[in-house]
Amino acid sequence: MPETQIDMDHLSGALRRETVKKNVAAIHISGKLTLLQRKLSNVLLLNAYDALTSAQTHTIDARTLAMMVGYNSNDFDTLRASLRALAETVAEWDMLDEQGRQEWGVSSLLSFAKLKNGVCEYAYSPALAQKLYDPKIYALINVQIQRNFSSGHGLALYENCYRFVRIGSTGWWALDVFRKLMGVDGSDYYTSFKHLNAKIIKPAVAEVNKSSDILIEPEFQKKGRTVTDIRFRIKGNPQKAMFEIDDSDGARNMQVYTKLRDQGVSDRLARQWISEHGEDYVAQKLDYVRQKGGVKSTLGYLSAALRDDYQPPEPEQPTKPSPEALEEAQARQAQVAVEDKAYAERVAEREERARKLSIVEELVSRRNPTQRDADKRLFLAGLDNDLDREHFRAHAWRSGLNATAIFEFWQELEPDAFD
Repeated sequence: MPETQIDMDHLSGALRRETVKKNVAAIHISGKLTLLQRKLSNVLLLNAYDALTSAQTHTIDARTLAMMVGYNSNDFDTLRASLRALAETVAEWDMLDEQGRQEWGVSSLLSFAKLKNGVCEYAYSPALAQKLYDPKIYALINVQIQRNFSSGHGLALYENCYRFVRIGSTGWWALDVFRKLMGVDGSDYYTSFKHLNAKIIKPAVAEVNKSSDILIEPEFQKKGRTVTDIRFRIKGNPQKAMFEIDDSDGARNMQVYTKLRDQGVSDRLARQWISEHGEDYVAQKLDYVRQKGGVKSTLGYLSAALRDDYQPPEPEQPTKPSPEALEEAQARQAQVAVEDKAYAERVAEREERARKLSIVEELVSRRNPTQRDADKRLFLAGLDNDLDREHFRAHAWRSGLNATAIFEFWQELEPDAFD
């Protein structure tokens, strides 16, 4: 069974102490995964990230998944084989927590995966999900950047270096650890540093520097004339800096963000597309897909349209439309008008709900701690089911699931609050 080494305690001296102080850690995924399997793992994590620790399972349209990774959208045999490889790959971590205590753990990369009715459902073990969700431990890989890689070793090295980009160095890795990270630890050929350097290190470094948003430089440590350890110096690539997802609400306030979410795009992926392509470009492709018609997987087709810059066909020479065509066009315009009105109503509802939630926050802030506790207990007592109560316990007065009940509750306490 392949192994994944999650290694975070190979830094030394002042650099190691700084890492522990900041609780910076890294998860390294075995190079024994193929390039497409590694890309698949990153796309699955991106899709699940928003609900990584709150949902037990995650789903994504199988054709959309295939298109985002680079599979033929009908090649389910390859997709099944790759999901099986992720479920059979062991992840292991050995790290220091914030109090300096040692923690070791092991988990499969995916606890399960299944394909049914064109949908991929999968899950992570709770322990691994906690590690993946912590940005101090694991950094999401940009799916646009990973598309630039053509070799598994290059992408593996990028992932293992990108975790440490804010420190500026990976810290020293023993060569046997590095071979595991690159997936060549089982090969006698690569026990020779000469072969390892020529066939793995140099080509992978060149691809990272050419294809990604960081620049890396290897450094070697010797014992006598024998190279024993390797580390990589890391800095941003000013020529190819891509983007960082803005975690503020800027993108979320855009109309195009709301339209993406209405199409089933996850929060993080929607913001990534907007950051990567710009608001106007994404809106253009949304309109293109909307007008296309007959698309089986809207999300998958939209992903392809953004990636490959789909353009509408050149207009034909104008001809006098038939009565049937005129009637169809009028019907289409009427439908668009209905959809636009519905969209405007949804936007207005969201804005009104946001206004009222802000008022609720202000009302809560005026209450003393005893009153706040009493308010929560009284509100919980009025909820009908466990799901509503659990959501309120997790999100308090920002619970969108209970928004209507929250407004009614505070309307009774403060009749003029929302005027």
